[in-house]
Amino acid sequence: TECVSGCMCPDGLVLDGSGGCIPKDQCPCVHGGHFYKPGETIKVDCNTCTCNKRQWNCTDNPCKGTCTVYGNGHYMSFDGEKFDFLGDCDYILAQVSIYFQFPVHMLFTPHSNSEIRLLEGRIQEIATDPGAEKNYKVDLRGGYIVIETNQGMNFMWDQKTTVVVHVAPSFQGKVCGLCGDFDGRSRNDFTTRGQSMEMSIQEFGNSWKITSTCSNINMTDLCADQPFKSALGQKHCSIIKSNIFEACHSKVNPIPYYESCVSDFCGCDSVGDCECFCTSVAAYSRSCSRAGVCINWRTPAICREYCRGMH
Repeated sequence: TECVSGCMCPDGLVLDGSGGCIPKDQCPCVHGGHFYKPGETIKVDCNTCTCNKRQWNCTDNPCKGTCTVYGNGHYMSFDGEKFDFLGDCDYILAQVSIYFQFPVHMLFTPHSNSEIRLLEGRIQEIATDPGAEKNYKVDLRGGYIVIETNQGMNFMWDQKTTVVVHVAPSFQGKVCGLCGDFDGRSRNDFTTRGQSMEMSIQEFGNSWKITSTCSNINMTDLCADQPFKSALGQKHCSIIKSNIFEACHSKVNPIPYYESCVSDFCGCDSVGDCECFCTSVAAYSRSCSRAGVCINWRTPAICREYCRGMH
């Protein structure tokens, strides 16, 4: 629709938006607010899209599943279901024959002969059979602790409040836990350990506790009795809805991330704690990137990579 016929061009040609006239088959494609010439390509998740006659022709490769947990109990399942769940116990995040736990501590069991515990940035490998061959590797990349397995399930932790689990396409419909079953349908993501569909997110979450004797807790509105923090959070978190992320708004709904940001801001121990604010903005930025819209939003004054406070 950005490329239409007009009285300035001869028959068979159209305006190119810059004062020139071009054949219709040379019209650009649009993605994320940017124009791309015929033949140019972009990456959207694991697929490549090529501009051809104003339309995108995309490959149809099966993509890996991504589950993200960030901030004060905000989840994005493998199938894109976004929900909030808080608890003081250990929970199964994603499980096949191996499992991850979050949030009190994170435990990764790559096979029956060893496990890896991540406790306050420390990596502790516990081997019950020291002679067994490892089918995983642990690495530190850009502040993230990364655990990669030979089976295709990978784990990333930013050593703060963000956890990302990746699973290979072959895991579709073969996982369970708080991250859902990765079957392409978000409607059945709230399936309990007992294989029943649960309307209550708290009941769903509590069903994946490691220890059943651990007490349940009820979620509360962190901003209800903190109007000052709520107002300040709305001011800072408005960056998610601002023109900085405008190119992404049509691809990824910013409102859930904005609301999570404000809620986390109210849960900060101090107003100057940048982690509560930056984590939600970074989560939205990652979702935009997976949708093919990369935005450089960090500045020396806003969420620099290793911030100690907001300015």
